[in-house]
Amino acid sequence: MSETGFEPDKDQLMEHIREFSRRVKLSGTAEELESFRYLQAQMESYGYDVRLIQHDAYISLPGKARVIVDSRMLRCITHSMSVSTSGVSAEIVYVGEGTAAEFSTTDVAGKIVLVDGIASEEVAALASVAGAIGQLHISPNEHLYEMCVSPVWGSPSQHTRSILPSTVICSVPNDEGAKLRTRCEQGEAVTISMQAEVDTGWRKTPLLIAELGSLVGNQDEPFVLFSGHHDTWHYGVMDNGGANATMLEAGRLLAAHRCEWRRGLRICFWSGHSHGRYSGSAWYADEYWTELEQRCIAHVNVDSTGGKGASVLTNSGVVDELKAVAFEAVEVISGQKHAGRRHGRAADQSFWGIGIPSMFGSLSHQPAGPVKMLTALGWWWHTPHDTIEHIDPQNLVRDTRIVLGALRALLMSRILPYDYTAYAGSLADEIAHLKRQLGDRLDISALESGVSFLRDNAANLVARSKSASDEETPRINAALMRASRRLVPLNYTTGERFHHDSALPHPVWPSLEGIRQLARQPEGSADLPFYAVHARQTRNRICHALREANAELEAVLT
Repeated sequence: MSETGFEPDKDQLMEHIREFSRRVKLSGTAEELESFRYLQAQMESYGYDVRLIQHDAYISLPGKARVIVDSRMLRCITHSMSVSTSGVSAEIVYVGEGTAAEFSTTDVAGKIVLVDGIASEEVAALASVAGAIGQLHISPNEHLYEMCVSPVWGSPSQHTRSILPSTVICSVPNDEGAKLRTRCEQGEAVTISMQAEVDTGWRKTPLLIAELGSLVGNQDEPFVLFSGHHDTWHYGVMDNGGANATMLEAGRLLAAHRCEWRRGLRICFWSGHSHGRYSGSAWYADEYWTELEQRCIAHVNVDSTGGKGASVLTNSGVVDELKAVAFEAVEVISGQKHAGRRHGRAADQSFWGIGIPSMFGSLSHQPAGPVKMLTALGWWWHTPHDTIEHIDPQNLVRDTRIVLGALRALLMSRILPYDYTAYAGSLADEIAHLKRQLGDRLDISALESGVSFLRDNAANLVARSKSASDEETPRINAALMRASRRLVPLNYTTGERFHHDSALPHPVWPSLEGIRQLARQPEGSADLPFYAVHARQTRNRICHALREANAELEAVLT
């Protein structure tokens, strides 16, 4: 594709950045809504059909916090979804990084746990189950990092509200935390007091939808979903002002080339990412489930573009079948080789259950450094220091060009650029590993056959697509979309398409976990027959999805 007319305007990008640097955009606040009005005006000026709606979301905004040790107050913050309390006092118990193994060997009931590292939903879940009443996190450095610690993806329902944190959660700088850790390791009984003001509850939050169809399509044509969050911690000029500038500029440039599109574009700006655990995108996935299932071909998410020093372009997430799109977009612009990394459980990826292939999230990263978990997006990430001086205009142009490359491939390719041979290869490797672990505990030959057929069908469809007529192309694209609805959930969900999985870390191919659990049981265990029941059901669900996906592809090969 020609690059003519697709060069981002650095001055335009930085004008957006200056606008975003004017306001703190906490979810559901008047300042955030005012900033959404700017997005709305820009997208309307580019010719998009724009709707600014508001919906209910469960939002948690941290307020004041106090941590007192030996009558001395430490510098601290509390966190989104922490319990709000006028005060608790208890002995602290050091649990290292707060892993499941560390909690399993330590009695923390009624205590406050002292944890190395930034606050996380995983530690909050473990501490709550273990009966702790509080968590005190030791920052890796002198900065205090804002975090949302809910293990619930999106707003909680009556079924998931019970797993929200039941602890009061604060963070202190590394030097203060290290002193407490040393005292604990020396066997001293240390009692601390914690207070936290956290404003948590249902409120209206904005969501901006900007849509433009292709010139040859109709109102029901397939579309690409392009999204990013607009809410911020503090001014959030990189996270997520950089990405919002990228979205606006990409939307402007693409609209000018609408005549080249083969499908539509829908751009969504979310609230509730930072303070509601992706409540905006989760609500949208639920509310528009049928439309998304029928029409959305792919989701491109973008986060934290243009960071100063962000020279690594290889580690953004992408599903197997879109790796080729990511590889080309990154290499053409940067010369770097994309690593094809799996998505983590983050980045408003609320659409896997529907079956929508996705790519990106945070795009450009800092080189590896000594501070665990905080090198990827810069030391200023999630702090008051995320301000305009940490934006590099050249990096912002570069990142926007990469995003444009991916979007153009999705919008303008004649045949949808899904590579299910890559998907089949990844799943085949996982099944082969499982088979070695299982031995004779479960027959999974049907899984092997299903994946083998998928690889063959996908390869044959690639060959067929090269010479497909204009009449055949819509049938091939529709079959690829229908196959994705069966296949994406296998790769990135536990198998439930209509409820969001938790926000906790997931294993690769989580739909296979029932079979893995059987494989992990010790030989001769009395529990083996119980695990075999669930493993068979897991096998059958995956076989069924593969069989349906193969049928979709075979239908356009005959």
